[in-house]
Amino acid sequence: MRWNLRLAAANRGIWKASELQRMLAEHGLKISAGKMSGLWSGEPASIKLDDLNVICAVLGCGVDELLIPEPDKVRRVDDGQDQQVTAAS
Repeated sequence: MRWNLRLAAANRGIWKASELQRMLAEHGLKISAGKMSGLWSGEPASIKLDDLNVICAVLGCGVDELLIPEPDKVRRVDDGQDQQVTAAS
């Protein structure tokens, strides 16, 4: 999965992490500056579903805009050897 928060926010005229952080706080989701930086510029290792729900509500988007599937990066184990899953399989 690819995390797409920054682009989703930019599509709504939100250009700064601090602006989104303030908007999230107005909806009850208080995020530390460090965590907000990770959400804004990185790929979070995990995110709570409740937090994701608030982010979607604030941005007016669905999860499908924030989490972009990358099936070509999925690996499978076959007969003890890792193999890259291709789009054709």
